[in-house]
Amino acid sequence: MNTSSATTEYMKLSVSERIQLVEDIWDSIAAEAPADALGLSQTQKAELHRRVAAHRADPSSAVPWELVRAKLFSDQT
Repeated sequence: MNTSSATTEYMKLSVSERIQLVEDIWDSIAAEAPADALGLSQTQKAELHRRVAAHRADPSSAVPWELVRAKLFSDQT
């Protein structure tokens, strides 16, 4: 299957199905890539440290993954 026909096919999927497809593709890339190929940039590392610090300062502001995922995969826009 070439890229053009693949694009046509995946665009027929619902948004939630396309999100799941992207997750599956990313998981396969992560499983096959060398450990250092997916490293974080300094900017990404700094952002992660900032978010962890914000969470430690106010853990109650966190939203459980189950709720985030449910909202992402709901039919709501």
